[in-house]
Amino acid sequence: MIKLENRGVYLYKGQKVLGYDGSLTEEAIVAQLKAEGIAVEDGKKYVAKEEAKKNTISYDIIEKHNTSEDIKKLKIKFDALASHDITYVGIIQTAKASGLKEFPLPYVLTNCHNSLCAVGGTINEDDHVFGLSAVKKYGGIYVPAHLAVIHQYMREMMAGCGKMILGSDSHTRYGALGTMAIGEGGPELVKQLLNKTYDVDYPDVIAVYLEGTPRPGVGPQDVALAIIGEVFNNGFVKNKVMEFVGPGVDNLSVDYRIGIDVMTTETSCLSSVWKTDEKVKEYFNIHGRSDAYTKLDPGTVAYYDGIIMVDLDKVVPMIALPFHPSNVFSIEELNKNPYDILKKVEDDVKKQIDNPNIKFNLVDKIVDGKIMVDQGIIAGCSGGTFENIVRAADILDGKSVGNDYFNLSVYPASQPVYMELVKNGAMSKLMGCGAIVKTAFCGPCFGAGDVPTNNGLSIRHTTRNFPNREGSKPSTGQIASVALMDAMSIAATSINGGVLTPATEIEINPNVNLEYNFDKSIYEKRVYNGYKAAQTDVELKYGPNIADWPKMSQLLDNVLLKMVTVIHDPVTTTDELIPSGETSSYRSNPLKLAEFTLSRKDPEYVEKAKAVQAIEKTREAFNEGNKAADLSEFKAVLAKVSQDANEVNTIVGSAIYAIKPGDGSAREQAASCQKVLGGLANICKEYATKRYRSNLINWGILPFTTAEGENYDFKINDYIFVEGIREAIINGKEDIKAKVINDAGITEINLKITNLTKDERDIILKGNLINYYKQ
Repeated sequence: MIKLENRGVYLYKGQKVLGYDGSLTEEAIVAQLKAEGIAVEDGKKYVAKEEAKKNTISYDIIEKHNTSEDIKKLKIKFDALASHDITYVGIIQTAKASGLKEFPLPYVLTNCHNSLCAVGGTINEDDHVFGLSAVKKYGGIYVPAHLAVIHQYMREMMAGCGKMILGSDSHTRYGALGTMAIGEGGPELVKQLLNKTYDVDYPDVIAVYLEGTPRPGVGPQDVALAIIGEVFNNGFVKNKVMEFVGPGVDNLSVDYRIGIDVMTTETSCLSSVWKTDEKVKEYFNIHGRSDAYTKLDPGTVAYYDGIIMVDLDKVVPMIALPFHPSNVFSIEELNKNPYDILKKVEDDVKKQIDNPNIKFNLVDKIVDGKIMVDQGIIAGCSGGTFENIVRAADILDGKSVGNDYFNLSVYPASQPVYMELVKNGAMSKLMGCGAIVKTAFCGPCFGAGDVPTNNGLSIRHTTRNFPNREGSKPSTGQIASVALMDAMSIAATSINGGVLTPATEIEINPNVNLEYNFDKSIYEKRVYNGYKAAQTDVELKYGPNIADWPKMSQLLDNVLLKMVTVIHDPVTTTDELIPSGETSSYRSNPLKLAEFTLSRKDPEYVEKAKAVQAIEKTREAFNEGNKAADLSEFKAVLAKVSQDANEVNTIVGSAIYAIKPGDGSAREQAASCQKVLGGLANICKEYATKRYRSNLINWGILPFTTAEGENYDFKINDYIFVEGIREAIINGKEDIKAKVINDAGITEINLKITNLTKDERDIILKGNLINYYKQ
């Protein structure tokens, strides 16, 4: 089904793979090219690796957006930006504090995340009003609540072949439309708003070579999960670009490609792009944007740093079991051996949950040898597309989801999609079978809509199934599970009384009417488009919950850290660092939001961090003239490790340790909330994503990793002293000596901070991005 080759390959005319068998000598490749009718001398020219790298689609797009003179050290300027109502207030507040005068490029603000959250009174709509006032003042684009989820609007109205788009949401992926899109934390968008650049090393490019045609009943989520299951745990595409090529692309509709592409985020890749063809051209024609189309293909001979071979004929319905999209099995395999598989997942989860109040159970879903699920959801940027819903509706037509515990909800991704579903009859099929149809909203993806029952199992065609992301609260003994599946298999399960059923086991209509007509008048009547029409005299409208960022100090000569949280899970997600769902109403108030930091993983984190922050505030007060401030603990620790460190040159902050933090959402709050509470460092073996590490840097948090091959048994309340940290950052020193101080004595350890750019070093020195731009 899927094969990986972790070494270079050549692609000839976008179709034939050369060197996959390991024959990557120049002579061997030239011989293969000669067999294809290419003259030997031309073949030698093509085989030059550095030249052949330039023949990828990715290189062409990146090179055109790079502003640096060194292609290996990119400084990218994007064509457009996108944010939603969990992130845009903080971004605009940060940019405003840093000197923003006008949006220099199209910036789309959608309202698809906290639109249904009732917690906190008026504050959600206050955020929306702030957003509208901001696009009027600075010249942006505002998409009202329930009109479209962020990525569907960007596909329909902003993506284009050869473009690059940056979004403050991790699933910013429009590769199927020929757009290289990247999801990052808010500060990276702030840089673009201030006419700065996105700085990153030129990434490896991995070919995703598709061949064959999916069998009936196999949908885009099945293909996506199959790929994720093969590449996530081994880091095969981490921080790389996935370029989709091969003859199999031609056999997929654009919606099908989009459904695969949006899930590339879960591979931990940097971005994705696909070759484009007449089907993509038709997509843009339908959406009234024919000028957005350009045919994209690799050059005659293109070199890739690795390849993923996908035989679409062999993909079967898949399921990603709790609690990660990479925890993948075929549904057939799971149904044949439900107890052993579910028991293993259950045991693995229990090892990570340190809460005796939680009664987590998966094997109780096995009834008479079959797996019974409690809920089905088809929603968002991955599941809510037109074709997904039409195919599900066709399966559900004339049948019933039943009146027992199982229920089904469907969220079309935009109002234009919703309208077309009404016109073609799919909506009546859904309603007629008992499904509940709702508006464009991302709630089920992050725990703000259709939260399942305690210990329930929900099957979803959405993007993620991280723990607690569906809305459960382990701190109060509540936990539920989400498994990811394709819309067709969810529909098949729905008509089978909630018994887990792959769509390949039911009759699939091969002649479903998938004709689509896009009515952009819906947007013309409701979307505010003020790009290049900034009204600088407009006042921003602040609700009572919209607050400025608190003052944050610059880095001093030395740093004294106190370890407040130690996490030994294999991966720590941003949802565990700052939970989604009920917190979304507080996204515009840094102080209130910070109260939720690590609440689902370490409920005592906030108080422990505040206790360390109190030491730092006392140190500051002492230096400001309050000589009665009690610095006894601070001075006692310093006296053990340094003669030169003192209350003037040593800053105090909290730290967390995790093995691999930062998988998942691009939300900057996973880092900024730590900083608001006085956090100054993360220590880990590796960072799960570039975007989380970038968030740490942009908020002035030291992104330490442990030295390779060295393991330290950090304990809560350990002090970690790093002498000369400021000088080390200034000089770009990557190997950092530190001392751990605890009851057992003093231990010297080796830490690392690698590959910081000059701007990143300066941001850390200034204390955060706001200070950097202010000064």
